Amino acid sequence: MILPWHQNAFAKLTQMLEQSHLPQALLITGTEKIGKFELAERFIQTLLCKNDSCGDCRHCRQLAKDNPREVLDQNVLVRRSHYPNMIFCRTELRESGKESKEIRVDQIRAFCDILNKTADELQIGVIFYADQMNVSAANSLLKTLEEPRENTLIILLAHNASALPATILSRCQSVHIRPTFDSESVEWLSNHIDREKRSDFDSAQLLESAHGIPFRAVEKLQGDYFLQFQGWQNHLLEMAMNPAKTIETEMFEGHELETLVCLQQLITEGIRLKLLKTQGALLELNKVVNKASSDNLFRLLDDISRAISLAQSPVNMALLLDNVLIVWSHITHLKQYPAITSPQEAL
Repeated sequence: MILPWHQNAFAKLTQMLEQSHLPQALLITGTEKIGKFELAERFIQTLLCKNDSCGDCRHCRQLAKDNPREVLDQNVLVRRSHYPNMIFCRTELRESGKESKEIRVDQIRAFCDILNKTADELQIGVIFYADQMNVSAANSLLKTLEEPRENTLIILLAHNASALPATILSRCQSVHIRPTFDSESVEWLSNHIDREKRSDFDSAQLLESAHGIPFRAVEKLQGDYFLQFQGWQNHLLEMAMNPAKTIETEMFEGHELETLVCLQQLITEGIRLKLLKTQGALLELNKVVNKASSDNLFRLLDDISRAISLAQSPVNMALLLDNVLIVWSHITHLKQYPAITSPQEAL
């Protein structure tokens, strides 16, 4: 079954098949939790199954046994599918037992070596997520993309295509999954909310607060995270309308990165509303959007993105969040956008 918000992307993929223009390198992009892996799975099933993704043939049964997103407790370079001509590459445990934050060059070398072997059936290699490759790994993959073998398809999934080298991007056919706010996606979300919670939440508002990412909306409803997230969101909106609220930051303590992500999503949604000249479900956000300039919103969004990228460094996140919140609290009446600095470097 095709997810409602995947229909346009899937149509583009199937058009490639129908017109015999299937590339040897395919890049599927979209924000985190938008379902890039699910789209790739469905497309691979379409490629291999001769009976409209029947679910009963040999290939469909083989694919159904795969679970490459499972976290393993041992070090591996690549993972093999139950379909004998498919492999997966992702971040894995190092030999030290610690989880790697990047896809390493030795993994990509193993990945390419396997795909370079002769096979009678279509060979498929999936890298998720390609924007996690380090520089050496990306360079190693480029050699294979420059001289692809016949009957081979490499599928790259990426949250952030701009993090990939231009040389790799130029050798891939790209398909992008966009955020969704349509009625079909709202209905899907409603059907995936526990029955006992459906009366407590408006599905359209949930989807809007998750910025058009249905899987993210479902995830937020797990445990008490959504209520906590709503608390951060409401307080951030209060700050934008009343700068005096900036001194009340106790609720963000220990959650600085999550707060930055929450603010990033608020501003992203605000920019969307401003560009479309429409109103959203969050009344306070509508007020902020009406008063703030687009330029300042975009600049603050860039600064927040850079702040989030510093989370893996030894920077003082509490101080960095404070600096961001000072600008946010004045966003409705800023005349000149200020420079935001961290203790170690300018953003």
